[in-house]
Amino acid sequence: MSDYQDYGYHTSQITHNLKYTQHALLNMLDKSKNTMILDLGCGNGYLVNYLLSQGFNAYGTDASEEGITIARQQTPDRFFLQDLSTNELPADLQQYNFDTILSTEVIEHLYDPEGFIEFCKKALRPGAEIIITTPYHGYLKNLILSIFNKWDSHLSPLWLGGHIKLWSAKTLGKLLTSAGFTVTQFVGCGRVPYLWKSMIVKARLN
Repeated sequence: MSDYQDYGYHTSQITHNLKYTQHALLNMLDKSKNTMILDLGCGNGYLVNYLLSQGFNAYGTDASEEGITIARQQTPDRFFLQDLSTNELPADLQQYNFDTILSTEVIEHLYDPEGFIEFCKKALRPGAEIIITTPYHGYLKNLILSIFNKWDSHLSPLWLGGHIKLWSAKTLGKLLTSAGFTVTQFVGCGRVPYLWKSMIVKARLN
């Protein structure tokens, strides 16, 4: 059984991951350069609506009907349901040529991350940027999780629709460079260095 499991959004409030990644993420954006932003996997639309309030031009897509319904309550014309299996953006967005894609805490849920990055490339112009956040995994953090026997709670197999890919800076960087991107920035977020909750990787399409 492989049906999409809706995340279960209930409010338009900031999501837990953005509480510790948003500041660093915003520091990676420049209104003069990032003029057409697409948030793939926008959830309840909080980030897109915040970017709009700060003068950015942004749109969001998500597979969650609940999330998109909540997002549209503030700005109806900026959010669209997204079925990644079609390999196409929603029809209303296909007219645009995006220079920036954001994807926050999405790629760890995907069976085919390579296909997702290729999908992103189709929506981007040459020289455009992609900014991805995902839970951070590195040697020290993985070691601490093992020593304190925290893997079952950290990566519960009982979470339907949960994390199925564990990314390090190296593996995410390799995914992007193999697809024709150049990694330009890395930031760890939440907790002390090398025990970060999440990381942000920014890359430019060659």
